[in-house]
Order: sequence, then C-alpha cells, then structure tokens
Amino acid sequence: MSDASPAGGDDGDDRTQITVRITPTFLERIDEVWQGRGFNSRSEYVRHVLRDSVENPTFDRDELSALAQAEREMRTGETYSREEIVEAFGLENGAEQ
Repeated sequence: MSDASPAGGDDGDDRTQITVRITPTFLERIDEVWQGRGFNSRSEYVRHVLRDSVENPTFDRDELSALAQAEREMRTGETYSREEIVEAFGLENGAEQ
C-alpha cells in the first residue's frame, strides 16, 4: 500500500497533525477495515480515505437532499410516468414530432 502522499506530491514529513474524536465502536470498525485491506497503519488508511473523498467526490448535501426529495415524491405519487409525460406533451414513441 502507498503512504497516501499527495498525488505527485512531496514525500517529506511536512504534515500537520489533526485530532478527530470518534466513538470506540467506530474506531474498532475502522481498525477492522484498514487491517483487512492491507494498509500499514490506521493513519495511512485515514489519509487514503480523506484524499479519496477530496479527489473523487460523489454527492454533496444538496444532491443527497434532491435525491431524498425525489424518493419522497415517488413514494407519495407526486411523479409522472413516462406514458403520462408522452401523452401530456403530445409525443409519439417518446420523441417530439
């Protein structure tokens, strides 16, 4: 495993230490994961996870809220089927005429 150094970055010891408070149960889960995935240390694993979340973001809070809202609308019948949209807008086979 790599030491999770910045991409193309400096391999020196110019790093800042941070403190994160988590529950003992969550720490146990983290330890199981990093050891099971072959990382050399907990710190290496945490650096890898943080770097991955910065370099490869997936969803932000607004996107997750929009997905949750869409799910609520689907469950309460506030959405329309494809067929209803095609009929409402006078489309044939789903394409504009």
